[in-house]
Amino acid sequence: MPEPRHPPRHAIDKAPATPDDEHPATLDACRRCTLWRNATQGVPGSGPSPAPVMVVGEQPGNQEDLEGVAFVGPAGRLLDDAFERAGLSRDSVFLTNAVKHFKWELRGKRRLHKTPAQREIEACHYCLEDELERVAPRTVVALGATALKSVLGAKAVSLRKVLGQPIEHEGRIVIPTWHPSYALRVPDHAAREAAFEDIVAALKLAAELSKGKKRR
Repeated sequence: MPEPRHPPRHAIDKAPATPDDEHPATLDACRRCTLWRNATQGVPGSGPSPAPVMVVGEQPGNQEDLEGVAFVGPAGRLLDDAFERAGLSRDSVFLTNAVKHFKWELRGKRRLHKTPAQREIEACHYCLEDELERVAPRTVVALGATALKSVLGAKAVSLRKVLGQPIEHEGRIVIPTWHPSYALRVPDHAAREAAFEDIVAALKLAAELSKGKKRR
């Protein structure tokens, strides 16, 4: 397994920042925020292009950061279960994150997730916009509040208020639901199952609406 990359301090200090109005040629060249400094690598989206359904998460986790592939950790495995329940093939969906570098803090020997700041979400928004234009999904499933804010270009959203409700935005239908990591960390079994069912329902709805079917 690859080890997390920690660039030399002199390399960090001398690396120029990417101007806010400039889009880097590659994800690894991006310096629009500072998350790249402690990440092993940027994690791009993956999947067919075009694709009828896009799923957007918050950011790569520890495993994704090491492997360079989105949704391969515990949350990704739960998402695979949700795909199966919803009758969707993972290979038919474009998977990505609102933020492309892993933000973390060290606790003991573990790298634990930290929620991206608004400025970091905005710095990475150009990349999500590029993916949306290239993939041209009819429906977008936003996993969690960070993903929803990025997809809608909003500074504040209440996920609970719009959970599972289709939102028309810029010619697409956005369906907000929980991030699988939320379902994993909820201590109550019933609440955990309910969150998982919400994710499955959002994926089912996205699949139906991507085919032009009306909501029942």
